[in-house]
Amino acid sequence: MGVIDFTITHREPYAGGAAFGEVGTYERIDGLVTYAVDPENAANAAIVDLDKAPRDEAGRVRFQGDLCILTPTNPANGNRRALIELPNRGRKLGPRQFNRGEGEVPPTRNIPVGDGFLFRHGYSVVWVGWQWDVLRDDALMGLSAPEAQIDGTSIIGQTVVEIHPNVNESTRLLANRLHAPYAAANLADPDAMLFVRDWEDGPDEIVPRERWRFAREEGGEVVPSQEHVYLDGGFEAGRIYHLVYTTQSSPVVGAGLLAARDIASFLKYDHSDLNPLAGLVEHTFSFGMSQTGRMQRHFLSLGLNTDEAGRQAYDGMLIHVAGGRRGEFNHRYGQPSVQSTPSFGHRFPFADNPLPDPLTGQTAGLLDTQRASGNLPRIFYTNTSAEYWRGDCSLIHVDPAGEHDLEPSDDSRAYLFAGTQHGPGTVPQTRLNTNDGGQGRYGFNTVEYSPLLRAALINLDKWATEGIEPPSPQHPSLAAGTATDRASVLHGFAPLPGMHLPNPERLPVLRTVDVGPDADAGVGSYPVEEGRAYPAFVAATDEDGNEVAGIRLPDLTVPLGTHTGWNPRDPATGAPEQVIPMQGFSHWFALTAEQRATAGDPRPAIAERYASREDYLDKVRAAAEALVGESYVLAEDVDLIVSDAAERWDYVLGLREANDDTP
Repeated sequence: MGVIDFTITHREPYAGGAAFGEVGTYERIDGLVTYAVDPENAANAAIVDLDKAPRDEAGRVRFQGDLCILTPTNPANGNRRALIELPNRGRKLGPRQFNRGEGEVPPTRNIPVGDGFLFRHGYSVVWVGWQWDVLRDDALMGLSAPEAQIDGTSIIGQTVVEIHPNVNESTRLLANRLHAPYAAANLADPDAMLFVRDWEDGPDEIVPRERWRFAREEGGEVVPSQEHVYLDGGFEAGRIYHLVYTTQSSPVVGAGLLAARDIASFLKYDHSDLNPLAGLVEHTFSFGMSQTGRMQRHFLSLGLNTDEAGRQAYDGMLIHVAGGRRGEFNHRYGQPSVQSTPSFGHRFPFADNPLPDPLTGQTAGLLDTQRASGNLPRIFYTNTSAEYWRGDCSLIHVDPAGEHDLEPSDDSRAYLFAGTQHGPGTVPQTRLNTNDGGQGRYGFNTVEYSPLLRAALINLDKWATEGIEPPSPQHPSLAAGTATDRASVLHGFAPLPGMHLPNPERLPVLRTVDVGPDADAGVGSYPVEEGRAYPAFVAATDEDGNEVAGIRLPDLTVPLGTHTGWNPRDPATGAPEQVIPMQGFSHWFALTAEQRATAGDPRPAIAERYASREDYLDKVRAAAEALVGESYVLAEDVDLIVSDAAERWDYVLGLREANDDTP
């Protein structure tokens, strides 16, 4: 049945009644959704442990989650489309990605307006709580998942938590980031094990049991705690720990996937007074970023775009910076925020169409199940250079043996945003990742790629609703010679001044994983057994060190510097020979030929490339207009790209004129 109730808790004008072009004003609606799903319905069969959750008098499993809607005050002015964002760890990231709105740290209830792109185009924008372990408040959205039980008791079993500190510390929460933890069932658990490795793909060593305990520091003492782990001598910055232990909590993690499906069907098909958008939504689009992009891939792999009534939930999916992986979204004791722990999300298949995997002996495609049930949406995979450097992204378009390019699916398109990092870049540069406290050795990548994402949404919309073919895929290719190995690219950076390169042998890789004999039932055994490594390809680079494959913004074709999808860890955070996850850097050219010669920089200086600021911006405009002609950028965003370029010119010249020698 899906949604059976929606209780509105707040309804108010959005942004103080600001008008957005011809669409006019928006209103904001917040509330709590109640879902009721049938465990016996074939559309729900893939959800692990749903059959073990308590049922109501009609035999359905109920759960509740948050919902937030921004919609035109005058429905006639909307475009009859709902863009449904899956909140990343409870956060609304879409306003930053599409509207270029500056969010607050820590997040608040406020939804930034930015330049109002989505609103000027008439989209209703929706956020649905789906993640069971989010600590919900006015800013963070989540879901109260049902508890799986056997004979009325929660299921006791084994889980694993990853600990990757950026500072030395003795106590850690038993959760990925600041989420609700899986509490330890037994403080004296004799089977619990703590492992440590020096890099992501390094060998494990066991930390002696007498050195650690389920406890926390409190008031100068170490006291027992079911939700924390304490290590004598402390967890060392830069090292990676995995704690395997027994927990007594067993939420139906996959209920979040059903919430994502059923809210789309509710908004599109329910014409009752319960639906605040009744009759106003003809098409629904899903947007996920990073964690929630991997969730979308998991959603499709399970065939969940078909609801209980056999209807198509989403017309299109914009899957952003997910790379080739899935995640912990549908297994017992899953932690949805985990991304690097070897587990269920690292399993084959990675590409859309079925193909053999020489490493596992399996033959499968990511979209096999969804194709079998029908209702396959149109799909865009948009990725940055960082997902390629992470070691898994090329697997969406290169075979698992690394021998040939794959033919694209009829239903999807893949695009690399060349020379970018996981999130859009900004100036002035910073080296601190506010999400996890990680710090890069060099100032982060400044390429602001939102114009590419905006065009991707409009192109996806036209493809799904009007059948207009989107622009050609753009990504590294073995056949074209634009895909290469990471060590080769790093070798090309050695001549650049001030470079401290990461160790190519300690870059992240994706390996086969054996999660145990009950893996297909969604129950893992830990620690997992890792096997052979899959090949990892990245985009080749030009003489400036900028990538030659993918969609190249003027930052790369009319450059002021070199822009990467990798950045070594700052020595202060440990492991300086490794890369900081998801971040790149921008390494600026010298201002003059004299400065270049003094620094020993082989790249032509800014003054050798451009006669003036005006000359530079004229070239940027021409490059942006060329991207418009190929449909990778919207005509309305040309001035925005030129404005971004002007801001970077002023920033870079300010640094260089001050004789700043920071790369």
